[in-house]
Amino acid sequence: MAEDGEPTIGTMAVEEPLDLIRLSLDERIYVKMRNERELRGRLHAYDQHLNMILGDVEETVTSVEVDDETFEEVYKTTRRNIPMLFVRGDGVILVAPPMRGGGM
Repeated sequence: MAEDGEPTIGTMAVEEPLDLIRLSLDERIYVKMRNERELRGRLHAYDQHLNMILGDVEETVTSVEVDDETFEEVYKTTRRNIPMLFVRGDGVILVAPPMRGGGM
């Protein structure tokens, strides 16, 4: 049982950072990657390096291009769906667990 003042999710205590990831197994999570890449998918597996296997992934890549005539920045977003993806942990910036009571 969690001690007083210790964060909990449901009946499970979160004692170290990877506990939050463990509690998100088989749930849809949000992963922000380097180079303006974002992933939303179902977490199937992970390790201590934050290497992850995600299923049913939606990848969003945002790039900035400069217009040659006006020199304005133009943001371009590309999306694609990937059935199964291995994510190397050294490119991970942020992992957000599923929204409880809501959806992603």
